[in-house]
Amino acid sequence: MKLNKITLVITAIILLSAACQSKTDQPQVLTVMTHDSFAISESVVSYFESENNVEVQFLEVGDTGTAVNKAALSKGNPLADVFYGVDNTFLSRALEEGIFEAYQSPLLEKIDPVFQLDTTNRALPVDFGDVCLNYQKSYFEEHELAPPTSLEDLIRPAYKDLLTVQNPATSSPGLAFLITTVGYFGEEGYLEYWESLMENGVEIVNDWETAYYSAFSQAGGSDPIVVSYGSSPPFEVLFAEEPLDEPPTAAVTSPGTCFRQIEFVGILKGTEKRDLAEKWVDYMLSPAFQEDIPLNMYVFPVNSQAELEVTFQKYLEVPEITADVTPAMIAEGRERWINDWTKTVLR
Repeated sequence: MKLNKITLVITAIILLSAACQSKTDQPQVLTVMTHDSFAISESVVSYFESENNVEVQFLEVGDTGTAVNKAALSKGNPLADVFYGVDNTFLSRALEEGIFEAYQSPLLEKIDPVFQLDTTNRALPVDFGDVCLNYQKSYFEEHELAPPTSLEDLIRPAYKDLLTVQNPATSSPGLAFLITTVGYFGEEGYLEYWESLMENGVEIVNDWETAYYSAFSQAGGSDPIVVSYGSSPPFEVLFAEEPLDEPPTAAVTSPGTCFRQIEFVGILKGTEKRDLAEKWVDYMLSPAFQEDIPLNMYVFPVNSQAELEVTFQKYLEVPEITADVTPAMIAEGRERWINDWTKTVLR
C-alpha cells in the first residue's frame, strides 16, 4: 500500500512537472502589423523566433495610409504588438493619434540622427529609400540628347512626351514625386509646373509597376524617363538576365529632385507583450535584420554598421540634398495637394 502511494505521488509529480515544462516551452506569439509591401527572409525571422521562444505573426493590412487608420481605430486595444511601415508622409498623423509607446532602443546610437524624426522615440527609423527620376541611358545616347538633371528639364521642348509618372492618389512614389514638386517650386508654383508637364506630354499611370514595367522604355515601353527609386539602377544589374558591367539606367539625384522616404517601427500602445516587443524592435535595428532589408524591400538600412551588398556599394547614387518638406508640412498639406493636383491634372 505504501509503495502504491509513493508511486502515485511520484507519478503526480512527474505529470505536474511535464505540464509546467510544456507551458514554459510553449512559444509566445508576437504580432507585427505591416503594410503589404513588407518582406524579409524567413531565416532572419526564424533566428529571432528560436532565440526568444516566440512565434512571430505578420498582419498585413494594406498600404501605409490604411495601416495607420487601422492602428488608430484600434488604439488602446491594438490588433498587434508592433507596427512597422509608417513613413514620413504619415508620421505626424500616427504621432498625433497616440498609437505608439515610447522606447529608447540602445540601437539608436548606431543610427544617424538625420533619420530620427521623432524625438520622443515613439517611432524609430528602420530603413530609407529615395524616390527619384530614372532614365534609360541608351535612349539619350542614341538621340544625342543630354539626360535630364533638373525638374525644369522635364518641361523643355526637347523632353516632350518622354516622361511617365504615377497618380499621387493611388501610388506611394507618385505621392512622393508630387511632394517633391511642392518642395521644389513651393505651394505657389507646383500646380503651374504640373500644367507645364501636361502641356509637354507627361503620361499618368496608377502605379509604379505599370510605370516601370510597361511605360518605361527600358522595359519595352515608349518613355525613357520614369519616376522610380534611387535603388532601381543597381537592381537592373542584380536581376539582369545576362551579366552587366554597369546599370542600363541612372537616377537623377540633383539637389531637391528626390524625395526621401523613411519608414519607422513602433510599439503599439496597449500591448501586453512589451518586453518581447522591445526585443523585436531591437532586432529590426540590428545589423542582422538591417542587412537583409535591401534585397527584399529595395530600401536601405539606417544602422551605420549594416553592410550593403557589393552591387549597391558600387552603383548606388544617394542624393545629398532631398526635397525639403517636413512631416508636419506633409500632414497639413497632403490631402489638399492631392485634391488640387487631381483637379488640375485629371480635369
